[in-house]
Formats: sequence, structure tokens, C-alpha cells
Amino acid sequence: MSDHVDRVLAQWAEQFPGLDSSSMAVIGRIKRLARIVEAEQRAVFGAHDLDAAAFDVLATLRRSPAPHRLTPAELMRSAMVTSGAITQRLDRLEERELVMRTRRPEDGRSVHVSLTQTGRELIDRVLVDHVANQNRLLSGITDEERDRVADSLRGLLESLGDTDRQVRLG
Repeated sequence: MSDHVDRVLAQWAEQFPGLDSSSMAVIGRIKRLARIVEAEQRAVFGAHDLDAAAFDVLATLRRSPAPHRLTPAELMRSAMVTSGAITQRLDRLEERELVMRTRRPEDGRSVHVSLTQTGRELIDRVLVDHVANQNRLLSGITDEERDRVADSLRGLLESLGDTDRQVRLG
């Protein structure tokens, strides 16, 4: 069995003999998988009237320790976006009554963002569908293969400097 990437590699082998294009086998498949996964996730999020950015904020709040409350700066670091982008996301989510911003009692100039009851109920429903979708997308490989792929990708990300420490400090 072969895929689109195999065809591309065969074309390069014919047109540029001696070129080591083996990295294209990995990178090309990662890129193709990313496009497929993103499209499938968009469909799940869209079914709940969300986009990936809104899901990211709601999920970040939901997975935070109770009371599921963070500052906009903490959300910004988690989402790795600018303050303007996080403000826009929060404005839209607050308008839909999915999150609320409250002044921090110890410092009236800063705020906490938390899920509303409606927001928590929504993210809990979306999360179930999201995980089911991810499991469906990975159903073509065994649990052992899934673990090996996850370990290999973690190693690759670490080798490129994408570590938990780097993300927290970044």
C-alpha cells in the first residue's frame, strides 16, 4: 500500500537521483495528518458552534485546577498568542456567556477568567465528542503503535526545544 507521500518520494527519486529525501517521508506525512486532523476537529467544534481558538480557551480553563480560573496572562501563555488575540477570544466567549471576568480581590486592576455554568456544560460536551473523534482518527493503529508514535513525536519535539519547561517559561 502506498500514499501520496510515497508518490512524491518516487518522483524525487526519479528526478533527483541521490537526493536523500527520507525526511520528506516524515515531514510530509506530519503535514498531511495535521491538515486532516484540523479539518476533523473543526467539524466537531463547529457542531457545537465553536472554533479551535474558543475550544482552546474553554478547555484550558476546564483542565485547570478548581475553581477553573486563570488570569488572561496565564491563558495567553497556554495558547501562545498575543494579548490582543486572547482579549478578542475572551470578549467573544464572554458575550456568549461561556466565561466571565472578575476583578481579583487582592489587586483590583487585574482579573480572573472563569467558566460560567453554561461554559462548563458546553466544554464537557465538546470534550467528550473531541476525544471520541481523536480516538476514531487513531483507530487505524494499535494502542502499542499509538504509544510508539507518541513517544517518537515527543522525542522529536524535545530535540527541537519544545519542552514543558520551555513552554511554561516562554
